[in-house]
Amino acid sequence: MTITITAFERSPDGGKGLARDTRVRWALEEVGQPYEVRLVSFPAMKQPAHLALHPFGQIPTYEDGEFALFETGAIVLHLAERHTGLLPDEAKARARAITWIFAALNTVEPPILELVTVRIFEGDKPWSKERLPLVQDRVRDRLVQLSARLGNAADWLDGAFSAGDLMMVSVLLRLRPSGILDEFPTVAAYVARGEARPAYKRAFAAQLAVFNGKPPTG
Repeated sequence: MTITITAFERSPDGGKGLARDTRVRWALEEVGQPYEVRLVSFPAMKQPAHLALHPFGQIPTYEDGEFALFETGAIVLHLAERHTGLLPDEAKARARAITWIFAALNTVEPPILELVTVRIFEGDKPWSKERLPLVQDRVRDRLVQLSARLGNAADWLDGAFSAGDLMMVSVLLRLRPSGILDEFPTVAAYVARGEARPAYKRAFAAQLAVFNGKPPTG
């Protein structure tokens, strides 16, 4: 039975690959699994049929027959555990790769999302100009730490490319509009390596095709 994921009918990111379905598309491409996409409008996301799949009324969701998941971290980890290509075979290396999935979502992404909120959704608020530098510094602190981890030679976070890198690159891509990513060449080069992967290119093209009004394909 073919895997089905949900995505925005009209993505607010303008087809830039920032919507979270891109993460799941990328993982599916990395492990070589075909999939279908069901596009969901914003009103439909709040209807009972979608809420049964995602209780918070968001995308993406993942369905494989009667089995369903939500939350990109859970979906990507599920795919990585079921298929080869995203997790090492050795137990300790596997655990470290999984740790980086959680680090991306729990440690690195929160200040980045806060920055997005300040810049886009609170830009007209009286406190925005004072708050913005504080949030930017919190993001920079994480990128300093990540730069130290990558060093000058490491292509990926822990040996070969893994689901941890997939999630970390996906999170870091949200920084590109702010310009902060360019301040950290080591991290920017790391993100560029992720974007250069054929599986990412296919995932990005598929999400962009939806925005451009072409039929979604896996």
